[in-house]
Amino acid sequence: MSTAAVRHKRASTLRAASLPKWTPYAIAAGSLALGIGISAAAGLQSKIQWGLIAAILFVVGTYGIAAKVEGRRQAKDRVVTSLVWVAFMVAVVPLVSLVWVTISHGVKVLNVYFLTHSMGVVADSEPGGGIYHAIIGSLEQVGLATLIGAPIGVMTAIYLVEYGRGRLASAITFFVDVMTGIPSIVAGLFILSLMLIFKMQPFGFAGSLALAILMMPVVVRSTEEMLKLVPNELREASLALGVPKWRTILKVVLPTSIGGITTGVMLAIARIAGETAPVLLLVFGNPFINNNPFEGAQASLPLYIYQQYSQSAGANAAYDRAWAASLTLIAFVMILNLVARGIARWKAPKTGR
Repeated sequence: MSTAAVRHKRASTLRAASLPKWTPYAIAAGSLALGIGISAAAGLQSKIQWGLIAAILFVVGTYGIAAKVEGRRQAKDRVVTSLVWVAFMVAVVPLVSLVWVTISHGVKVLNVYFLTHSMGVVADSEPGGGIYHAIIGSLEQVGLATLIGAPIGVMTAIYLVEYGRGRLASAITFFVDVMTGIPSIVAGLFILSLMLIFKMQPFGFAGSLALAILMMPVVVRSTEEMLKLVPNELREASLALGVPKWRTILKVVLPTSIGGITTGVMLAIARIAGETAPVLLLVFGNPFINNNPFEGAQASLPLYIYQQYSQSAGANAAYDRAWAASLTLIAFVMILNLVARGIARWKAPKTGR
């Protein structure tokens, strides 16, 4: 027998049996079909129950088939992988369902007219009208909140990471943690109390102040984590060349972490863009266009959705407008995230060999 034949024989004896790559897909298809069959036979009407039964069958089937062919040790590994996939599907299916329902209902009245007209003199129960006034209000309120909250949050994080020592830094960290968990209505009530003290009427900038309060702790936490990821060697190299610390932070630390910081700011914007309670208390809503956020009541997309849906009993027009505004809000947040990714990629430090 030749040497090559001996090596091939030895390799074949040492190689354990393994399932084909398409096995998980076949098990998933079989589990889904069997789960639907069992659910239909048992008279179960909920698709959630169908999915749970199929998921259980998928995990059990994966373990049984893998244990018989590959052994129990490899079967345990495949079961863990199956659980990860099941958890992924449990997280993705509601998201896809939400997007699908929003799109299917929102496209009914979503058109150029809807985006370029306000409610004006249109009653909530009547067809027509649009969300132009709400778009203007949301852009101005969220934009002003970002101009206030993002710089304060970033500078606070820079202080905590680069300068913060002692009791002051500990106190700031504690209050940031507390602010991260406060309900949005609390921020609205805080600004409302100030408005009552100074006898002020509802206006858009008051909503921006409440939204900035909600935004700042998110920006601080995300920026702090990104700054901690910057290697200390970069700081030390800059300082060793005689560069001042403030310039090191400005020219080395921030450009290195700008991608993560931008993503954190966008996440904070996405959070405040959908807040309704502070806007309801402070901005009050306005069916007409108000381009001045510092005077008079304003509308916003979350508040518009709430008002239209609350008036949708027996009024299909208000119901359709609420879904169309929801789809617009989702598109607004998605565009913000795409812009953030583009800025992060553009401003990220260039790497080369």
